[in-house]
Amino acid sequence: MTTDPKSMSCEEFQEQLAELIGTGADAASHPHVQSCERCRALLSDLQTIAEAARQLFPVQQPEDDLWERIESAIKEEEEDSAPHD
Repeated sequence: MTTDPKSMSCEEFQEQLAELIGTGADAASHPHVQSCERCRALLSDLQTIAEAARQLFPVQQPEDDLWERIESAIKEEEEDSAPHD
């Protein structure tokens, strides 16, 4: 595999694309994207799809007391399953 990002093939770049996006790297500034219209269009399409998905499934913040309710449920479960003498 080529190590120089400028001389990467489209296949090599696309193999790394998920990792680039997953790490939060700015894939649009990658040297291959800067010189390859095909991969630039692919990245743009992926960004459009990701934005549409975020709008369909917005990130929801957990309720403030969520952890307390989880702990309480665990304690109740432990008490209910404890051997009774």
